[in-house]
Amino acid sequence: MQLTHYNIHFKKRKFPIVLVCDNVTNAPNIGSLFRISDAFGVEKLMLCGEGISIGRKITKTSRATEKVVNFEICASAITVVEKLKEQNYQIISLEITSTSKPLHTLKFAAKKPIVLVIGDENFGVSEAILNISDVVIHIDMFGLNSSMNVVQATNIALYEMTKQLV
Repeated sequence: MQLTHYNIHFKKRKFPIVLVCDNVTNAPNIGSLFRISDAFGVEKLMLCGEGISIGRKITKTSRATEKVVNFEICASAITVVEKLKEQNYQIISLEITSTSKPLHTLKFAAKKPIVLVIGDENFGVSEAILNISDVVIHIDMFGLNSSMNVVQATNIALYEMTKQLV
């Protein structure tokens, strides 16, 4: 028998992960990021960029999770990341670079809270943030394309992180 929202009883928990979105501005993507932040027990969702507001397109995709996810809208992702780094968060950026490490090779531990930085749909994580990241990770891919949708990539990264932190 297939279960419904009313008879599934997953254990509720929060993980020491702050998801920082560096200029992710597409409304359906933001709505989906609310849903996965709720699903993976993210401590806080930081939406960083100009002109971001919670509107109908976001709430339609988020399916009311914007009401339960701790979030903040900020103008500058670099300012947020610098502040969190000063507070002893480990800064992990999800981006393909010449020095990035495959996601599956990292060992995540709850000893130090984590900031996961994800980037703009077109340009990725900014160079300034990449430069202050403790580690840059990527998802190994095997097709012709070298990237995937920011929400899909974030789902994969959060799944791996929370799987290890349980």
